[in-house]
Amino acid sequence: MTRLTRPPFRMCALVWLALLASPGVQAAPLSIAQLMDGLAKHPQGAATFTEKKFISILDQPVESSGELLFIAPARLEKRTLKPKPETMVLDGDTLTLERGSRKHVLQLKDYPEVAGMIESIRATLAGDRQALERVYHLALDGSAERWTLTLTPLDPKVGTVIARIRMEGVKDVVRSVEITQADGDSSLMTIEKRAPPQ
Repeated sequence: MTRLTRPPFRMCALVWLALLASPGVQAAPLSIAQLMDGLAKHPQGAATFTEKKFISILDQPVESSGELLFIAPARLEKRTLKPKPETMVLDGDTLTLERGSRKHVLQLKDYPEVAGMIESIRATLAGDRQALERVYHLALDGSAERWTLTLTPLDPKVGTVIARIRMEGVKDVVRSVEITQADGDSSLMTIEKRAPPQ
């Protein structure tokens, strides 16, 4: 009796192991539509950031840190606290930069290269696929548990400044933004989401 029951048991075990190892039990690939839908569900977000800029003429990366605030659909604030206070506020098509007593107000339509860089972050946080695809070719790898979105400029003017933007995230949270410039310089921003103030 024992000898008759062993082979079926072993067969079941082998089938079970095969199922566990098969691609069918791996995380399903994430589509761009699914990613954008997930990101769009968060009309507001607050986070802290650390950023490293790698510039060819410098031996060490330039580091900064501060806070990010996003309010859908069109407001993005980047407040650098260290090493020196600096504020960048994008509201609609108007970009306001403040450092010390100096303040500059720019219209994005006059600076398409700058617009392309900033819009990549704002449109991704808003889950605005159409805005992204007006400027970039989108390529997505991974699953909802861990994904990488690569943006390659379609607009030649943007391409003279940006070679590639690579974002990584988990589920519907962007965790990092890596920008590689056309001249070889780059920056890496690491983002830590935080709960908005009560």
